[in-house]
Amino acid sequence: MTFRAAVITFPGSNCDRDMATALEAVSGQPALRVWHGDADLPDRLDLIALPGGFSYGDYLRSGAMAATSPIMHAVIAAAQRGVPVLGVCNGFQVLTEARMLPGALLRNAGQRFICRTVDLTVANTTSPFTAGFAPGEAIRVPVAHHDGNYYADAETLDRIESEGQVAFRYATGCNGSARDIAGVLSANGRVLGMMPHPERAIEPAAVNAMGGADGRRLFANILAAFASA
Repeated sequence: MTFRAAVITFPGSNCDRDMATALEAVSGQPALRVWHGDADLPDRLDLIALPGGFSYGDYLRSGAMAATSPIMHAVIAAAQRGVPVLGVCNGFQVLTEARMLPGALLRNAGQRFICRTVDLTVANTTSPFTAGFAPGEAIRVPVAHHDGNYYADAETLDRIESEGQVAFRYATGCNGSARDIAGVLSANGRVLGMMPHPERAIEPAAVNAMGGADGRRLFANILAAFASA
């Protein structure tokens, strides 16, 4: 069967083309493009991706308005059926606002936009997104955000850590995120939200331009999980 991925575009998305390009580069199949105002998703999807950007201009709160878009009802239903969902940067914010992931993304500590390549530590290796990494492995992926400071109360943080829902941590801190959390998984491991941009680190040229091509491995993990399903 052919791998089928859909990329959702919201008003203000600016990484949707990057996400679609990355998925096609790794899978060999063009990603399906879905507008936020659509009520339904294409049939038989193997991945849904919510890209980075500034959906609805970040009005109200980052991701809050996008979380109420018509397509999100279909995204939530698909996730409940077990379809993997990846939210990157603004997509992570949308996932938390839609209550598909615990916690919230606050303004960065220092109130500054951060745009650079960061070192991450892999904290989970059992999900479809992370199974190809080694426990504790160091990878490098770019970030570009103003509201990436992950927050949850202490009880929630203890729970997601004990249940293996932390996917990635910042190796040397980044934006004030609680316990240096850079990516979070759903309880079943099939929804991942992360602030770093793996779609910007997929080509060999990225080794010099963006600090590495480790993002490609995340997409390769998804393809491997699809192939083994």
